[in-house]
Amino acid sequence: MKIIKSKDFNIEEKTAVGIGKFDGVHLGHIELISSLVRQKEAGLKVVIFTFNTSATTFFTGKKVGEITTLAEKEIIFEKLGVDVLIEFPLNSETAAITPDAFIRDILVRKLNMKYVVAGEDLSFGYKGSGDAKLLESKALEFGYEVNIINKLKYKNRDISSTYVREEIENGNMQEAAKLLGHPYSFAGTVERGFKLGRTLGFPTMNLYPDEEKILPPMGVYYSKVLYDNMEYYGITNIGIRPTVADENDRHVSIETFLFDFDKDMYGQKIITHILEFKRPEMKFESKEALARQVKNDILDGRKFFGLD
Repeated sequence: MKIIKSKDFNIEEKTAVGIGKFDGVHLGHIELISSLVRQKEAGLKVVIFTFNTSATTFFTGKKVGEITTLAEKEIIFEKLGVDVLIEFPLNSETAAITPDAFIRDILVRKLNMKYVVAGEDLSFGYKGSGDAKLLESKALEFGYEVNIINKLKYKNRDISSTYVREEIENGNMQEAAKLLGHPYSFAGTVERGFKLGRTLGFPTMNLYPDEEKILPPMGVYYSKVLYDNMEYYGITNIGIRPTVADENDRHVSIETFLFDFDKDMYGQKIITHILEFKRPEMKFESKEALARQVKNDILDGRKFFGLD
């Protein structure tokens, strides 16, 4: 998959384009992308057009928690069959582009778009004044086909990034997975930790999430790790390690212990899927008490995955 992080590009091949924020890449997004991928049969190149930052963050200055970081989206889009990902820079100049100019100059001239798909709540251009109706009204003039995807529902509620975010923040990881079509995950490179797990007899792989990444409640979760196209089961602690960390160190880590696995993973890229909440993070009276609890967590985890 080709990734473009600039406003200067030109695609000569005819394209099928998906427009949106794609936070979380949930079931609605997956249906949208599936519609695009089917256009490959007509010889079209699949393009996703999104912005390199949240419009809410840009216009209000307030950081919005992300379900999926840009780096994580790149992994998902490639797996779904996207050919080109455009992470369009959002700044004062690009935010001032009128909806008509966005269609004419970017979608038609730069992307050579012949097919476009978007959600019914689509907004684009200056002050978000462009919408699905405008996109449809220009189809005949510019020679492209439009497919507006209606929102999918789950438990009589529209599937949306807001819905997914609520379930994650409430620790309902199984519900979040149903909305996403895949488990909530953290992708990154394994970093050096304090080697506490190793000294306790339970070596862990440590990821440090981006500040913008939303977190489920701090605690221990059943999890699985994807590495080198293989799946490994384990337990993951999301939190600040209150038993051993300095009181001034509030840095959140994603620490995973894998069952029956002893490879040194430092520097390796992994994806950690968070499957189900087990217990909240807590401060123990001693490292020995913590070790006893971790041992019990591991035993419960093995039973959860049917490994015993």
